Amino acid sequence: MGVSQPCIVPRSNRNDNFIDKSFTVMADLIVKLLPINARSKEAYVYYRDGLSAQNDGDYAEALENYEESLKLEDNPTDRGETLKNMAIIYMSNGEEDRAIETYRQALEENPKQPSCLKNMGLIFEKRGRIAEEEGRQDDADRWLDQAADVWTQAVRLNPGGYLDIENWLKSSGRSSVDVYF
Repeated sequence: MGVSQPCIVPRSNRNDNFIDKSFTVMADLIVKLLPINARSKEAYVYYRDGLSAQNDGDYAEALENYEESLKLEDNPTDRGETLKNMAIIYMSNGEEDRAIETYRQALEENPKQPSCLKNMGLIFEKRGRIAEEEGRQDDADRWLDQAADVWTQAVRLNPGGYLDIENWLKSSGRSSVDVYF
């Protein structure tokens, strides 16, 4: 008798909880009915499996699925969403430079993603605070100015959606334009 090989089952076929299974069934049905080409449908399946893996904390599997989705997806909005999710993983893994670069790629695909700008600002603001604590005021000002730049763009795209950022921009005096409602 030989040793049996483990059967690799796509994530979409092995969700254990009822809500995930229900979502997968509904998503599959919608994808089948949508008038989009097979390549886009396959890209969506990889994206969905990546999102499921990301939600489960399996970041390596999520990134693999997102990479496959990007190879197939032509729609800039969908590509931007995929890249944004990849950047979130990089950010949570402490790969801040890679996250920033991936957020920039996501914004090139779809400039109307204020959450990318917000998250980039979080990285810049953190770096600014660290530089300030270390007595490197010039570096701190540079990082905090970068945070203000991207956060101002985020607030313009999503007025009222980031009240804490709006307050920071006002209280820090780093907002050159009144972008608030």
